[in-house]
Amino acid sequence: MTMSPSVPDPGRLPPARFAIDRWTWREIAHLLANLPLAVVGFVYTVLVITVGVGLSVTVIGLPLLVAGLQGARLLGRLERRRARGMLGVRVEEPSPLTRGHRDQGFFARLWAGLKDPVGWRALLYGFIRLPWGVLTFAVTLVSLFVLWPVLPFIARGLTTADRAMVRGLLSPSDELERRIAELESDRGVVVDTAAADLRRIERDLHDGAQARLVALAMGLGLAKEKLTDDPEAAARMVDEAHGEIKVALQELRDLARGIHPAVLTDRGLDAALSAIASRCTVPVKVTVGLRKRPAEAIEGIAYFTVSELLQNVSKHSGARSASVDVWRSADRLMLQVTDDGGGGARTDGGGTGLAGLAERLDAVDGVLVLDSPEGGPTTVTAELPWRDRAA
Repeated sequence: MTMSPSVPDPGRLPPARFAIDRWTWREIAHLLANLPLAVVGFVYTVLVITVGVGLSVTVIGLPLLVAGLQGARLLGRLERRRARGMLGVRVEEPSPLTRGHRDQGFFARLWAGLKDPVGWRALLYGFIRLPWGVLTFAVTLVSLFVLWPVLPFIARGLTTADRAMVRGLLSPSDELERRIAELESDRGVVVDTAAADLRRIERDLHDGAQARLVALAMGLGLAKEKLTDDPEAAARMVDEAHGEIKVALQELRDLARGIHPAVLTDRGLDAALSAIASRCTVPVKVTVGLRKRPAEAIEGIAYFTVSELLQNVSKHSGARSASVDVWRSADRLMLQVTDDGGGGARTDGGGTGLAGLAERLDAVDGVLVLDSPEGGPTTVTAELPWRDRAA
C-alpha cells in the first residue's frame, strides 16, 4: 500500500529539529563569549590602575590614568553594542567627556577626566566581569552537554543578570546624562526640519514669485518698446503687468504667512488660529483660554502645530466639524484638535504627517498624543513647555 505524502510514516522517526529558538542561541553565544572578553577587560583594568596610580607621583601618571579611563569608555561602548546585538537590550550612549571642557585649561580638563564617572564605572565593570565570565562560561558549557533540557532557562537567567550589569554600570551617569543624550538626538531633528523649511521657502520663491516677477519684467520691457509705435498694445501689456503684480504680491503674502503670520505677532494665538480655522474646509470652533501670551517661539510652534493638524483634518479626516482648544496647565501649553471624521489616524507613517510633527514637538520638549479609533472621532493633544513672554 502506498502512503499519502501528507500522512507521516509510523515506522519512521520525525526529522530532527532544534527546540531552542534563535534568541536562546544568541544568549548562549553571549555567555560563552563572556570569558575571553572578561579576560581582556580585567587585564586592561588592572594595567590601567597599576600604571596610572603607580606613576601618579610623576608628571605622566595622571594623564596616563585619564587616557586609561577614555579607553575604558571605548570598552564600555563595545559591551553596549554586544548587549544590543545579542541580548536585545538598548542602553543610551553617555555624552562625550570633552563636552563643556574644550575651552578650559589643561588642569581643568585633567581633573574632569580623573573624575569621569562613566570611565570609572566601565573599569569596575571590567574588574567584576572576570569571575562572572568564568562562572557563566563554565555553567553554559556544562549545560550544553549535561543540562540541555533546561538550558534555555539557565541561559535566560544568566543573561538577565548580564542585562542588569550593562544597565547598571554602562548606562549614562544620571538623569542629566540621559537628558543630554536625548537632546543630542533631538538636535538632529531640529536641524533637518530647519533645512527642509529653508528648501521649501527657496522653492516657493523660485517657482512662484521669482518666476512671476521675471515674466513681469520682460512684459514691461516689451511694453516700453511698443510705447511709441503701438500705444494701445503697450497699454494692454501694462494692464496685464498690473494684474501680475497683484498675483505676485499675494504669493509673497502667503509665503510670509507661512514663515510667520503678521496676525500672530500683532494679535496673538486667538486671532491667528481663528484665521486658520476660517480657511479650513470644515467648520472649526476655536477656544483659546489664555490670560497672557506665551513666549514668541512657543507661540509660533503652537500656531504651526494647529495649522498642520487642521490641514490633516481638511485632507484626510472626512469630518463634518472640528474644534481647537488652547489652554495653560501649570508650566505647559496645551493644544487639542478634535474632529468627527472617520478616525484611523496613525503616527507610524500613515501618510498624515503626524510622525514628523511628533518628532518636531519632541525636539522642543513637547509631546503629541493621538487618540483616533476606527470610525472616529479623532483627538490630537499636543503639549509644549510654557515660557513667559519677554517684556
